[in-house]
Amino acid sequence: MRIVVLTGAGISAESGLRTFRDSGGLWEGHDVDAVATPEGFERDPDLVLRFYDDRRRAAATADPNPAHRALARLERALGDDFLVVTQNVDDLHERAGSVRLMHMHGELNRALCRACAARPEWHADLLDRPACPACGERTLRPDVVWFGEMPYGLDVIGDAVVSCDIFVSIGTSGAVYPAAGYVALAAAYGARTVELNLEPSDADVPFDEVWSGLASVVVPRWVDRFIVRDTR
Repeated sequence: MRIVVLTGAGISAESGLRTFRDSGGLWEGHDVDAVATPEGFERDPDLVLRFYDDRRRAAATADPNPAHRALARLERALGDDFLVVTQNVDDLHERAGSVRLMHMHGELNRALCRACAARPEWHADLLDRPACPACGERTLRPDVVWFGEMPYGLDVIGDAVVSCDIFVSIGTSGAVYPAAGYVALAAAYGARTVELNLEPSDADVPFDEVWSGLASVVVPRWVDRFIVRDTR
């Protein structure tokens, strides 16, 4: 039984991390174009670096919640037949114990060197233009995928989605592609699709099963039911 889980901002919000984008399209008071595009970075790199330095510090003070821990528990039960694909850039899944994990939109705790393309682990601020540990150039930016850039691991993720038996979407609106297309892709290849979300999303293809409520409540319940059913 192979399971792929896609997680979005809703799972991290319950750990006290604000979702970047609000209903008005602003990212914590900033226009998306200003802080989440390559063009915004070229116009005002200090603003962008400061924005992500703040996000990195906020994420470091947050703790994984029961939803993160439940997914780590399911991974321990299933082993290599389980994969979490997260749109989130925090490290709450890792700190909950997840290992089989892909950050398709990058990570706050990594930097990306524009000179040599190195992606070093990074926990300090970038605003002061520290040197790249690989090449020495002071051209580091956040290793976060901005609008107009290619997400990471799309080939691996796509292969996992088309070969899974169950596809689960947690805490995501399903509005941003390519992630928004995964439920349709999984369904087309015969997977059962499940949504665990605060409220049902407007997915183009309806899910086979929908659990509504807080991720910290419904995810552990779903995991408990699945583990019991799968081990009988």
